[in-house]
Amino acid sequence: MRLGINIDHIAVLKAARKVGDPDILPALHIAALSSADQITIHLREDRRHITDYDARRVVKYSPLPVNLECAFEVLDIVCELRPHRATLVPERREEVTTEGGLDVETHFQRVKGAVERLKEKEIAVSLFIEPRKAAADLALRAGADMVELHTGRFANLYAALRTNISHAPYMPVEFAAYSRESLANEIAAEIAKIRKTAVFAAEEGLKVAAGHGLNYQNVSEILQIAEIEELNIGQSIIARSIWIGFEEAVREMARLVKG
Repeated sequence: MRLGINIDHIAVLKAARKVGDPDILPALHIAALSSADQITIHLREDRRHITDYDARRVVKYSPLPVNLECAFEVLDIVCELRPHRATLVPERREEVTTEGGLDVETHFQRVKGAVERLKEKEIAVSLFIEPRKAAADLALRAGADMVELHTGRFANLYAALRTNISHAPYMPVEFAAYSRESLANEIAAEIAKIRKTAVFAAEEGLKVAAGHGLNYQNVSEILQIAEIEELNIGQSIIARSIWIGFEEAVREMARLVKG
């Protein structure tokens, strides 16, 4: 299992004061020395965290392959930078982070065109999708090399059942009225969807990754799905690094992911 480290939240901290600190480059080399396999960044249309300047530096200086998450609106700079991989994601400016997978059915021709354009620059292409066989099939038809399954709903369900989030102001409204038994059943159903989609995608020749909301507590559930070969994890690692340092936070997650 490969581990991609999403360093966007370092960029969020840097953007908070706009003084150039912390510099994002040391994270690349610490991640590489701490058993990570990939660096992931998300270049948003409004550049709310990582900027073009830092994206260029990451692609140029990273000792690890770079997975650049992007919406259609930033394809020009992605084609210019030519990262190892581009992951096409949906984007709404009002959301805190990417909520939900790409609607490949509605935007199929646009997705297909973006995939073709990226591949002309020899950039591998992944689509960030909901864990549904239909979405994986459309990704295959669009010419993608890989799909990344959105694990956000699973992560929210897990938190609602197994953490104290229900006593905090962050409880997902969708699950507020669920009983504990209902939450457990929903988790099982969501994992089954993720597994079913991963199996289908792998059998059709797509590489399979997963990400969104994964952390030190819930990642073990996803690790049991053999067809998933890569996880992209960010916020929980950056948050843990406050207490134990970035190097150890990455190593800790790498030990979980790699067994």
